[in-house]
Amino acid sequence: MPELSRYDYQFPQDLIAQAPARPRDSARLLVYDRKRRQVSESTFLHLADFLPPKSVIVFNRTRVIPARFSVTKDTGGRADLLYVSTDGDLVRVMSNRRLAVGSTVVLSGKLSFAVVGQPDRFYLLRPSFPVGRLHLVLEKYGRAPLPPYIKESPLSEPERRREYQTVFARDTGSIAAPTASLHFSRRLLGSLKRSGHDIRYVTLHVGLGTFAPLTDDNLKRGRLHREEYRITPAAARFLDQAKAAGRPIIAVGTTVCRALESAAGDSGRLVSLSGSTDLFVREGYRFRFVDGLVTNFHVPKSSLMMLVAAMTGREELMGIYGEAVRRRFRLFSFGDGMLVS
Repeated sequence: MPELSRYDYQFPQDLIAQAPARPRDSARLLVYDRKRRQVSESTFLHLADFLPPKSVIVFNRTRVIPARFSVTKDTGGRADLLYVSTDGDLVRVMSNRRLAVGSTVVLSGKLSFAVVGQPDRFYLLRPSFPVGRLHLVLEKYGRAPLPPYIKESPLSEPERRREYQTVFARDTGSIAAPTASLHFSRRLLGSLKRSGHDIRYVTLHVGLGTFAPLTDDNLKRGRLHREEYRITPAAARFLDQAKAAGRPIIAVGTTVCRALESAAGDSGRLVSLSGSTDLFVREGYRFRFVDGLVTNFHVPKSSLMMLVAAMTGREELMGIYGEAVRRRFRLFSFGDGMLVS
């Protein structure tokens, strides 16, 4: 896929962050001023110094499920599973080991799953308990779904659950964190408000597709995986009024950007406040609602990089990434971040 090769870049493996900055707001911040085409450097604690006056900062308040869990197979072997979604009374998972259709895998005691199907790279499981209890079961037996490139994290499981969650997480439903928001502490949120900025929240549940490799079909159709989002009427009213008044709308994370752009109509107002989105934002896209973006440094050849490039331009983005690597910014989910203003 030649188009994807244009979003490739090289980096030392030791730049992949294995743990977050502590405190959260001490993470490094690369600032890209689009008008001046200039790069500067600070930390997230000083984000307010670089935002346009009276910005409205929009966060994703989804809550991450402890979606990884281990089961024992009929053979006595172990398999590590990743919960992906529920399909009626069935559970869709990925597994690091082959599961035999027709077999049963045991989670703990009487909690088990019958393996009933294997569509594509997934397995369909029927739990021995009501599927409505699944989130409670995962809260007890599951583990934080850290991405596979975080291989040597020093964090304990309680620390992983805490650190791979935003401080304002509320609506349970994601199997990956909205990582740009991980940099925000209560202290930083207070600083932003005192600086004259407003804060609002939307919800988009992050699914596996956010990190899945792009396919030829994605590129040809110009559509991505589907993710569920929701914006409350009160938040939409405030954001519409702010937009009409000329206040800059700053999306924290690509998930917020997708939610707002999916909800915005041609008039630039938020009209579709809930549903699923398969919006693919890439070069040539005309932003209808979002004016600026806070985001992490993403894996090469990803839809996330392409979304950021829609705002900066591809050549500019690749230059920014090259500068970030040169300055040894930490990369990916637990890494540092950038502001595109």
